[in-house]
Amino acid sequence: MVAVLSTIGLLMGLYVAWRLFWPLRMPTTLKVVLSLLLVGVAVQLRIVATFWGTMASPEIPKLAIATLATGSTAVLLLALVLLLLDAALLASRLLRWPRALSVLRAPKLRPVCAVLALLLSGYGVSQGMAVPKPRQVEVDIAGLPAAFDGYRVLQLTDIHASRLLTGDWVRRVVDESNALKPDLIVITGDLIDGSVEARRDDARPLADLRAPDGVIAITGNHEYYAQYQAWMQAFRALHMQVLENSHLQVRRGDAALTIAGVTDPVAARYGLPLPDLEAALAGADPSAPVILLDHRPRNAREAAARGVKLQLSGHTHGGQIIGMDQLVKRANGGYVSGRYDVDGMTLYVSNGAGLWAGFPARIGVPSEITLVTLRRAP
Repeated sequence: MVAVLSTIGLLMGLYVAWRLFWPLRMPTTLKVVLSLLLVGVAVQLRIVATFWGTMASPEIPKLAIATLATGSTAVLLLALVLLLLDAALLASRLLRWPRALSVLRAPKLRPVCAVLALLLSGYGVSQGMAVPKPRQVEVDIAGLPAAFDGYRVLQLTDIHASRLLTGDWVRRVVDESNALKPDLIVITGDLIDGSVEARRDDARPLADLRAPDGVIAITGNHEYYAQYQAWMQAFRALHMQVLENSHLQVRRGDAALTIAGVTDPVAARYGLPLPDLEAALAGADPSAPVILLDHRPRNAREAAARGVKLQLSGHTHGGQIIGMDQLVKRANGGYVSGRYDVDGMTLYVSNGAGLWAGFPARIGVPSEITLVTLRRAP
């Protein structure tokens, strides 16, 4: 994955430099210098990871991360725009449309697009760093005990505490979450980026999450990239009940809900337990409706076949940028954002609270804190 991202960034940088700088009238030396700078920005994550931190967790100042991310996102956006312009230019030549050719060859067109891409990228990174707003969802569940009608489950996912989304930001997310007064808080993975030592202060506010039935968490893929076992201990020290292919019950008198959680498939790289829904549900009360916490949404049909009533997932970040959802959903079973009916089971995929610092831009896909209210199905 690291090699793929680096290669894509390099190719985009070279293409943008070729189409943006080389048609301009300026000294060749200046073109070379500008091209090298642009390519460097396009592959900035690889450069930073080589000297300061890792691809998962760049360990440089917040302002530097935001600035570099703005530049690399602008390169991505501009590469897409230039591809469209070049395709239109080719079509105009083949169809012999002189007026369109004149517009597409205008010398200022590409520089103007570059400025607009940079402005849009800056906006996107600012939205990626914004404190998420609450999003409220009601879910009908067949067989839900009357005691749980109106039960409020708050879902946090993809917090990605890092040098970009620091402890102050996490504190504001915690305050927003507590203000909703949920009955239960669940966190569906990717809480942090980096080692326990590096993120200790940034993760500490999570200890202040409050709900009568506590805080339940599962792992996402990013927990595995740095000290998985140490983070499991750290999360439990922050008063979270961590489910690793296991379940627990929430009770209201004689009525019960089963909350089950599975691990993440990236565990295979580290010789750790793969997600195992059968193990997670082993011994569960067959009369209690099951809510499954699974970081990735792609196995929702398997969960539905096992009788799960509600699956809560994240991982996709909602696609982050309008249009990117069409690519993201292909890697996630066709699920990317919001509510889905999957063979009678409700799947909810949250856009997430935060973002990975390597690509922290949101354009038209807002972050969220999700409050799910359970209702008895008619």
